[in-house]
Amino acid sequence: MQSILDSKWLIFIKVAELGSLSKAANSFNVPQSMISRHIAQLEEQCGARLFNRTGRGVVLTELGMQLLPRIQQLATDASVLADDIRTFGGEPMGEVRVGLLPFLVHQLSGALYSYIRQNYPKIELHLSEGASVQLEELISEGRTDMALLLREGEVVSTEEVVIAEFGLMLVGQQHDPLVQQPTIKLKDIQDLPLIVPSRPHPLRARLESLARAYDYKFDCVIEADSNRLQHELVVAGGGYAITSGLFQSDRGSKLLQSSLIVEPELPRSIVLSHTVRRPHTRATRVVQQWLEKQAPLILKRMVDDR
Repeated sequence: MQSILDSKWLIFIKVAELGSLSKAANSFNVPQSMISRHIAQLEEQCGARLFNRTGRGVVLTELGMQLLPRIQQLATDASVLADDIRTFGGEPMGEVRVGLLPFLVHQLSGALYSYIRQNYPKIELHLSEGASVQLEELISEGRTDMALLLREGEVVSTEEVVIAEFGLMLVGQQHDPLVQQPTIKLKDIQDLPLIVPSRPHPLRARLESLARAYDYKFDCVIEADSNRLQHELVVAGGGYAITSGLFQSDRGSKLLQSSLIVEPELPRSIVLSHTVRRPHTRATRVVQQWLEKQAPLILKRMVDDR
């Protein structure tokens, strides 16, 4: 079902978000002249310009800036209403975009897909994989409906649902005596060659904060932006990683060992976060409910098996 809102206003939103008529045309797969014509028609109806043209694209006028958040809210409300009308008395349908952290893909993607396919075949599931900072960007830009993100320390946002909580581990090679013990003190990690994600990953900020608080020095020798890469580098003898200790393959579980970091423990959470820039439909609610119910059970088993 088409949006109840005049499509010209949807074009207005897209041009405002992208700052370019040509990019908006590419997004809608239509000629740029059509985008220009629709914007001109809106400006004629408003009796004032909505955009100022620049050498690099377009920027909103004062009127455009005042209208944008109100039109965005109208577009969201119209989309939800259209979804309610379309699915009234029937089953949920439509696209749902979900972002997953790399180390959760193996455990969650297949289970979620199978559940949706068997129970809600009219839902179009779109899954993406990325680091937490990348998924957070997708959320803020409205390019995905929801995503599982990492949070270091305690979760303070009431808008995020905590899916799992666990302590961080020092990961080393299978027979390394440092990780043969069940726990290792944070002070004993000093001067070890660490394999860490690049900035602005929250773990880097956390290590820097801990170094200041305890007057410790951490030796970050290699940057690798996924748990899989970090674990592979540990296997290759590149150093130690600080991760959840949730290995993504049998190879990892056979070649790696981990010890819980203590004094202090370093709690980490996985949370379910939602965008405010896409409508919350019956289809997204179905996926959200599955993640809130099933993901904690799956993750608990993973943590218990560390």
